[in-house]
Amino acid sequence: MTMRGYIRAAAASAAVLLCVMLRSALGCAVVMGILAAALLAEGFIADLWYKRRLESLITYITKVQDDLTLAAPECSAEGQLGILQSEIYKVVALLREQYSGEKRQKEYMSDMLSDISHQVKTPLTAIQLMTELLEQPGLEEEKRLEYAEKIDSQLGRITWLIRNLLTLSQLEAGVLKMKPADISLRELMEDINGSLEIMAEVKGVSLETKVPDVMIAADRHWLREALMNIIKNCIEHTDEGGYVRIDAEQNNISTLITIEDNGSGISKTDLPHIFERFYKAENSLAQSVGIGLALAKQIINTHSGTIDAESEKGRGTTFTVKLYNM
Repeated sequence: MTMRGYIRAAAASAAVLLCVMLRSALGCAVVMGILAAALLAEGFIADLWYKRRLESLITYITKVQDDLTLAAPECSAEGQLGILQSEIYKVVALLREQYSGEKRQKEYMSDMLSDISHQVKTPLTAIQLMTELLEQPGLEEEKRLEYAEKIDSQLGRITWLIRNLLTLSQLEAGVLKMKPADISLRELMEDINGSLEIMAEVKGVSLETKVPDVMIAADRHWLREALMNIIKNCIEHTDEGGYVRIDAEQNNISTLITIEDNGSGISKTDLPHIFERFYKAENSLAQSVGIGLALAKQIINTHSGTIDAESEKGRGTTFTVKLYNM
């Protein structure tokens, strides 16, 4: 029974009790007349209140179609009207959440396209310039080959850039899913070292690995990509005669991978931002676009892992990757 029903029942009970106490037909008739008048007045007022509440609800539904951010009025109705009002507010709240998500997605895509456009502009300008040079009559064959090689290099750079930006956007949007499987950490590191040893040798950097023969649950392809980006970053910022050391240990909770170098290090100003997309520290290489570490962090996070960095300018950098056992 609603509150309105309880009030009516209480009023009727009080009227009956009063009639018994009065013991008069006239008095009882007066009491019942007053009760009837009160009930009629209450019914009229209640109907008027319900009508106003319905009009308010209809007005809210009409306005919220044009503005989902419109705050819902306080839900004060009872009974079926109260249930209807509550359900409408729930639907509006759900639509508001979906609208906000779509808006954020559109803003994200707009920023991504702007980033791609900005990053591709430089290599495209270089390609256009070298194409114009190739069109010069009487150009020496040696120069022609040189410009062709540079064009091919810039095209490779654009392909790499777009591929990594799309991968990063898919990871951030949660579209790209990892496919974890049991893999040997030692074999994975041997594969990575095999791919980077020439780069380290050219730089004159010692690549030292001390990894136990343990199994981890991870997507081999993407974890390889993440660790390669980190190690490659360390090699690039280490001078000749320096080292990059990779150590690992495993316990019942996680596998800890430490990548340490004695290179140029990172300043205190740059350190909090090195995993941000397109961030370039003061000692970044000229050709760097600031994607590698951002991509590595997203891949590791998608593995439910963490990555941290400790560094001091001129004293090297240490990256710590923690992958939790599944």
